[in-house]
Amino acid sequence: MKMRPSLAFACLLFILTTLFQFSAFSFSSVLQQQPVLCHHHERLALMQFKKSFIIHKPASSAYSKVDSWKMDGVDCCSWDGVECDRITGQVIGLDLYGSYLYGSINSSSSLFHLVHLQKLNLAYNDFNYSVIPSELGNLSMLTYLNLNNSVFSGQVPSEISKLFRLSSLDLSRNILLELKTTDLKKLIQNLTNLKDLDLSHVDVASPIPSVLANFSSLTTLYLENCGLRGEFPSAIFQLPNLQIVCVAHNLGLTGKLPKFNFTSQLKVLSLLNTSFSGELPASIGDLDSLEFLGIGLCNFGGLVPSTLGNLPKLEFLDLGNNFFRGLVPSMFGKLTTLKALNLRNNSFGGRDLPASFGNLISLEYLDVSSCNFTGLVPAMLGNLTKLQVLHLESNHFTGPIPSELMNLTQLTYLNLMENMLQGSVPSSISRLNKIEFFDCDMNRLGGILEVDTFLELKHLKYLFLSLNDFYLVSRNNTNNATSPQLVNIGLRWRHLRGFPDFLRNQHQLQLLDLSSNNIQGQVPNWMSKVSTESLLFLDLSNNSLTGFDEFPVVLPWSNLYYLKLDSNFLQGTLPVPPFSTIFYSISNNSLIGEIPQLLCNLSSLSILDISHNNLSGEIPMCLSNFGDSLSLLKMRANNFHGPIPRSWVSGNGLKMVDLGKNKLQGKIPRSLMECRMLEYLDLGKNQIRDEFPSWLGTLPQLNILILCSNALYGRIGDPDRSNLVFPKLRIIDLAYNRFHGTLPSGYFQRWNAMRNLDVQNSSSAGNYMIENLDMTINDVQVPRIYAYSMTITNKGIEREYPKIIRTLVAIDLSCNSFDGEIPESVGSLKQLRLLNFSNNNLVGRIPSAIAKLTNLEALDLSQNNLSGGIPWELSTQLTFLEVLNLSDNSLTGLIPQGQQFNTFEMSSFDGNAGLCGKPLPKECDSPAGPPSSTTSEDSVLLDWKVVVLGYGSGFLIGVVIGHFVTKWKRDWFTKTFSTTHAKKA
Repeated sequence: MKMRPSLAFACLLFILTTLFQFSAFSFSSVLQQQPVLCHHHERLALMQFKKSFIIHKPASSAYSKVDSWKMDGVDCCSWDGVECDRITGQVIGLDLYGSYLYGSINSSSSLFHLVHLQKLNLAYNDFNYSVIPSELGNLSMLTYLNLNNSVFSGQVPSEISKLFRLSSLDLSRNILLELKTTDLKKLIQNLTNLKDLDLSHVDVASPIPSVLANFSSLTTLYLENCGLRGEFPSAIFQLPNLQIVCVAHNLGLTGKLPKFNFTSQLKVLSLLNTSFSGELPASIGDLDSLEFLGIGLCNFGGLVPSTLGNLPKLEFLDLGNNFFRGLVPSMFGKLTTLKALNLRNNSFGGRDLPASFGNLISLEYLDVSSCNFTGLVPAMLGNLTKLQVLHLESNHFTGPIPSELMNLTQLTYLNLMENMLQGSVPSSISRLNKIEFFDCDMNRLGGILEVDTFLELKHLKYLFLSLNDFYLVSRNNTNNATSPQLVNIGLRWRHLRGFPDFLRNQHQLQLLDLSSNNIQGQVPNWMSKVSTESLLFLDLSNNSLTGFDEFPVVLPWSNLYYLKLDSNFLQGTLPVPPFSTIFYSISNNSLIGEIPQLLCNLSSLSILDISHNNLSGEIPMCLSNFGDSLSLLKMRANNFHGPIPRSWVSGNGLKMVDLGKNKLQGKIPRSLMECRMLEYLDLGKNQIRDEFPSWLGTLPQLNILILCSNALYGRIGDPDRSNLVFPKLRIIDLAYNRFHGTLPSGYFQRWNAMRNLDVQNSSSAGNYMIENLDMTINDVQVPRIYAYSMTITNKGIEREYPKIIRTLVAIDLSCNSFDGEIPESVGSLKQLRLLNFSNNNLVGRIPSAIAKLTNLEALDLSQNNLSGGIPWELSTQLTFLEVLNLSDNSLTGLIPQGQQFNTFEMSSFDGNAGLCGKPLPKECDSPAGPPSSTTSEDSVLLDWKVVVLGYGSGFLIGVVIGHFVTKWKRDWFTKTFSTTHAKKA
């Protein structure tokens, strides 16, 4: 049977088609099995790129990806870090992350011959602060560019904005890289395909452009520490694919959190250390994917929403250092995946710490310090068996330390400082066998505490037990070779009578504070062998030490930089600290002899205080030419004699020179003009014979000048109008000298700081004149300050101020031979608080301009020849006046009545035969009233309100600790002065 032609053709066509498909499949398989070789010119480009760098390995065993690149290898697509297209063989990816490349990429680099590159990763290499080449913009196929942490600097090239295919751009952690000529908006506005953007630690210094809210593919946004400013566009938070937002550490960045959508995919939200503000929206609890929420160090406030407890995946929560108030939601107890919780430094209103915190079984880090929590420390915290760090310091916790805390065997850090805890430290603390840091300073813990308990903790390095009520005892077992080697020890106010024996075996100490105990006798010889190379900080002040037992001439701690030996009974010659010392204070002892010449070798010395001893001899010339290291020099209240050193060097850093209360002679050296940073100069109570040193007026920072009780003489003429005239002077004491002539009215007109005190700058610098000595020892903050101090007559009493408040303004020209009238110009010094012109030869009337000194608290014009009436304005305008002395003049008429004048006693007006009226027993023949009389009930009530205001809010200059050197009218002076409590290390 014959086949029809049409059927035969169809069969033939089927067979041919099948054979063709089989052949094509076979050919394709052959092609896929055949290796695709990279192009010769690209292999050469890669080798040239490799050769343009030094391979800077930290060790010979370190591996660089370019190690596998060799010319004898045919296929560069097999080289480590190189990716090729499977079909074309073109190089499309280059990943040299962490390959130890060192050098730079210039504009002619062979890298730019790889025109098909889609991915380029050069992160974690060292391009030696070179610039990013603009030719990168020619690699138009790039979708991924990573130059993270590669030591680039200079301007980010604008050509990167041409790479419109980029989905990932990372230029982060190149700290000298900047966006100046090209701002952030211009850089990214064309990169609409971006999914990942990281410019962290690049100096962007511009706002975040709102155009970023249109990048619908954006998944991660890292702009940490970029100098961002302006308001964060809140619409960015609504991007549908956004998972990570990190804009931390941009203080100029403001913004508020929007209402969040429950469909949001946010996993990380980090706004740490920015200026975001407002309240947290309740909708934040709808972010079911959120794992990290960091909004610490911002300006958020209001109540913490309880919906935060609804976040099932949250592992990190930082709300610290904000302005949150009210209760901490007990719903936090539902956050069972939480590993770190920081609530530090908020105002949670004096409430108890929620017991539900005991349910946070995954917690490893908990910080609730400085939150105003009260009540007991919850025993439920003992359930947190994974906890490694626990901050409970600076609250108002009471009661005992819960023994349940000793179940936290993973703890490495426990801080209970500055609470009101009572009872004893549990002996079971020895169960915390991983503890490295323990601080219970400033509590009310009592009983007897065996230091040996802590010596069983093998990992312990930091131990602070100061300012409690317990007695520290030791079994005195000196054979403790297995004891932990401590780094920091604080044992202030521990009733110690001797050096703890366990210190004998401490060889790694960096900080040792045994101050304010009752340690008696000499520092034992064995202490000279304790931590001789590691000790940095030693405080033995406020004890009863008498000396050092057979110590070397230079104290043995070779790297010591802080040594405080104040307020002991040290005898003999001045101990010489190690030459590394920065701070040396040994005031209030009984040292004798001259200053050792070896002291001149302390080239790093910044603060030297040897005041209130019995040291003698001449002041060494070296102390006037220490260069820029020495900032505070205090030698007052000794027996130094001879001239003041005459060669104060140019460029020195001295801020304070106090040589007062010695026996120094001669003239004030003009080289003191070289101390351009000088704020405080006290040469008082010496035997200096000189004229008024008007040339000191050129010192731009001088705040305080004390020259009292010398033999200074002559007239104080008008200042030279071409020069500065004490531009910042606010306290001057020239009392008990031999000046004559009229009062220096020309200076009164030029002392601008007394007229317009810069209160804002004073506040920013702190309330008191101090030198900050904060130290960090192994990541532990050791806050220390050195306060300027002085002695002046205040309100009739010679008073020592261990701290000087920056708003104190005073003039004391008493006990000289000034004559003439009190100039009206004194009324322009509106910030004056103390004014003393007593014991001179002044004549004429009391100027009514003194009533303009509305801040005045003490006015002494006694023992002059003043005449006329007392200006009535003094009684109506000086509402802060607490001390008034007009005695022993020739004043006449009615003593003004009302307000502060109603509080003054007879002694304020004695010795003026012509005065009459209260408080004197002499009545006036025809009483005269004030210039304008208002007798309404409201006016009388107002007068008494002002009197109360004067008593209640008068600015007490003695707000710091003070003690009386000379007492005067003790029964009159009934006010007390508060103390300022200084915090420990």
